[in-house]
Amino acid sequence: MEKKIIGRKEKISLPDLDLKLVWAKVDTGAYTSSIHAENIHVEEIEGKRVLKFQALMEGHHAFTGKIVTFDEFTEKKVKNSFGHAEVRYMIVTTIKIADETFAAEFTLSDRSSMRNAILLGRKTLKKRFLVDVDHTNLARSYRKKA
Repeated sequence: MEKKIIGRKEKISLPDLDLKLVWAKVDTGAYTSSIHAENIHVEEIEGKRVLKFQALMEGHHAFTGKIVTFDEFTEKKVKNSFGHAEVRYMIVTTIKIADETFAAEFTLSDRSSMRNAILLGRKTLKKRFLVDVDHTNLARSYRKKA
């Protein structure tokens, strides 16, 4: 499979979260992708644990306020941007980027102090994309061809 070239920032869609063409920072230094989430909590519904949260933060142009529910999730120990280990919830969800649609893992984190609410790590990019750090929004050209 030929790899597509994407830039250091790209517009992606996460249909399971009702997010369409929102900016994500491409970070080849990060292994796992992450998304800012608020009001994260686990509930027991009909004897099964479910994860509920709101994607992005109030004030973000793509914030819907919708509470999304995942009944399949894990907890993962990750190193944050300051090198400290923390446990985060991890979901697998559908991502659309550069006319590619596939399942990707995202950890839920507090990115409120970061410039970008969504981070795409190496695991999501691997075997699919090359990153040209001189540009942004290169995935747009693949969307137009589709």
